[in-house]
Amino acid sequence: MALHLLKLCVGAESVEDQQDWVERRLAAMKAAGQTPEQFHTTRMVPKRAAELLDGGSLYWVIKGNIQARQRFLDIRPFTDGDGISRCHLVLEPVLHETSWAPRRPFQGWRYLDPYDAPPDLGAGGTEAGDLPAELRRELAGLGLL
Repeated sequence: MALHLLKLCVGAESVEDQQDWVERRLAAMKAAGQTPEQFHTTRMVPKRAAELLDGGSLYWVIKGNIQARQRFLDIRPFTDGDGISRCHLVLEPVLHETSWAPRRPFQGWRYLDPYDAPPDLGAGGTEAGDLPAELRRELAGLGLL
């Protein structure tokens, strides 16, 4: 069964903001003659990488709520120029919006059990996906989503 990771999305105000950042980064890589690839660099290599690559996703906490996920494509450990071990979490470049689930701030990433992962918007009979993004944000801020 797939395992997931949970990570704070620092700097993004919304899922649309994060998706725009991904697209700009891929365009910049292409313009620089690099192979466009979406990845997140982390210091720690997940010990349960095989489970993550078995259909897992990186769930993003944006503004205090899990709001989106990106599917894992690969996990690549490497050593940076300073000799520090790091890891590229290679991700599908598309964000899939999820039902919102509140999360408190934390450092680094956390494993997320599949049973605790929120469903994608529109899955499982949720109607919140039919609402405009701004209205979803406002309702979540009021604790109604």
